[in-house]
Amino acid sequence: MPQSRDPLSTTLAALADPTRRAILARLSRGAATVNELAEPFDISLPSVSRHLKVLEGAGLISRGREAQWRPCRLEAAPLKQVDGWLVRYRRFWQGSFDRMDDYLHEITNAPPKGGKQ
Repeated sequence: MPQSRDPLSTTLAALADPTRRAILARLSRGAATVNELAEPFDISLPSVSRHLKVLEGAGLISRGREAQWRPCRLEAAPLKQVDGWLVRYRRFWQGSFDRMDDYLHEITNAPPKGGKQ
């Protein structure tokens, strides 16, 4: 994956692949080895390793050293940056849903949830 100009773009590019998202979901339950991460996928270990390299390059995972094992761990900071970016859109959609709820109550003559008339 070519290096992006900013960390958010790098994170979003890494999250664009469903296999990488599934790997992150597994790591959200705790550290795992490459073999453990590869189990549910019908792809080769080198392919899993390439996905891990992308995730590591985006700062989404780290690899430790325990004897001969190199467990992978989820690193949440880049996900927090994505969440911070998404918050404004979440507010937009919530406001849109609130306006739609008010409108639906208005056209059906039902009082809105908030008790406003």
